[in-house]
Amino acid sequence: MVTSEIPPLQFTPTEEIQERISTLRKTFFEHKTRDVEFRLVQLRKLYWAVKDRSQLIANALAKDLNRPEFETVVAESGWLENDIVFVTRNLHKWAKDEKAEDIDLTWKFMNPKIRKDPLGCVLVIGAFNYPFQLTLGPVIGAIAAGNTVVIKPSENAPASAVVIQQICEAALDPSCYTVIQGGVSESQALLAERWDKIFFTGGASVGRIVAKAAAPHLTPVVLELGGINPAIITKNANPRLVARRLLWSKLMNAGQICTSQNYLLVDREILPLVIQEFKNAYNEFYPQGAKASPDYSRIINENAFHRLKAMIDNSKGKILMGGTMDEKELFIEPTIVQVDSTDDSMIVQESFGPLIPILPVDNIDEAIRTANAVMSTPLGIYPFGNKADVEKILSSTRSGGAAVNDSALHIPTLPFGGVGESGNGAYRGRASFEAFIHRRPITTSPSWLEAILSIRYPPYAGKTKTFKAASTLLPDFDRDGQKVTLGWLRYIFTLGGGSAKAGASRAAIVAADPDTDRKE
Repeated sequence: MVTSEIPPLQFTPTEEIQERISTLRKTFFEHKTRDVEFRLVQLRKLYWAVKDRSQLIANALAKDLNRPEFETVVAESGWLENDIVFVTRNLHKWAKDEKAEDIDLTWKFMNPKIRKDPLGCVLVIGAFNYPFQLTLGPVIGAIAAGNTVVIKPSENAPASAVVIQQICEAALDPSCYTVIQGGVSESQALLAERWDKIFFTGGASVGRIVAKAAAPHLTPVVLELGGINPAIITKNANPRLVARRLLWSKLMNAGQICTSQNYLLVDREILPLVIQEFKNAYNEFYPQGAKASPDYSRIINENAFHRLKAMIDNSKGKILMGGTMDEKELFIEPTIVQVDSTDDSMIVQESFGPLIPILPVDNIDEAIRTANAVMSTPLGIYPFGNKADVEKILSSTRSGGAAVNDSALHIPTLPFGGVGESGNGAYRGRASFEAFIHRRPITTSPSWLEAILSIRYPPYAGKTKTFKAASTLLPDFDRDGQKVTLGWLRYIFTLGGGSAKAGASRAAIVAADPDTDRKE
């Protein structure tokens, strides 16, 4: 029976951590998690554990973040349920051996294939802002891939961390999967262990600590970090669309979401219209104000509140909307500030809150230069404008992802990940499975191939020319890097540049490089 009560968070004794990891590693080498059907049973049980506790999840998020239940269904419980169903429907297909593609005819006789091997015992460290999605999302991929998993929820969302543990203990085999609760000490104990992969979601500063801890063991790491994400609004943008979509993304979870825009670069020509539409949208979304609305979250804790307050207090910009705060309630009103420099306190760091700095620009070229000059490579970029504007922005910038005429939008089954300062690696959908496997190439050399393969054995005298004739690929380009047109005879006899060599192919290359024969 599922109880509605959420007990206090209890940290895991540090002396238990190493023993639990040893158990999971032992289980992995017993090959218990390699069976695809076993993985599917675990995922199906996880689905029902989430489903049965959907109200408990909503209660925990209301307690930790004052999260509206609608946002919980959209981005937490409902998201996880759909993700599990999607993975279970496709896992057999993903886990099957693949025939190797793009290989020469010579190697096809060795039946090359790619096997999807689990990595081993992996660590998943979750985040506080979307504690269920960002903790259990990677876990779904790790289970699907056949790993044993240590799960570390964020202690900054304590009620959610407790419910995550309840879900995992109700659904998952404890010899394969375990939850470790704790803060800095427990995290340090975890990072001191040897892992087959670490998946971390959080800020860049802690991401560096995780990467540094992984380095001595050469442990591969997926880092899902934040980013100082720009929204570029050209003069051809629709101001009402801009305001509604950007305000929505910045106010969801009170702006505590890594994919929302961190600042706006707005063409001066439409700046007054954009500002007015923000005010209109705010009044439409929250007729009685955000503080009185049941649809507006709160900041996670006092430290985060004071950091956001300092960003506003230290800004040299002008507040155009909002700005009120209530520390007791951890409330910060949606706040628009017009700034005049990327050095302003509102832009130099990721706000992770309901702050919307606007920096006016003269044209799209200035906007692109400004976006590229900001130190951090963003997790997302959000261009608003006509088709030509958008294409120019996308082809002239870098980011983990992009949403055209929108913000924070990501289709759940597409790969999601950052680049540079915003992280490395990707997950979601099939990419979650791929993040936790090793693509292992396997060849099988039949005995009848020995007559051909014997050329590789010593003594080598007199074999070089034969080996070259059988294996060398002829270039279809000349010394100036220009493509050489293939004659139809050459294409047939060399399979378009393959290993078989015919007189027609040699004639084509000699024509492009007369020294060919002398070189050999």
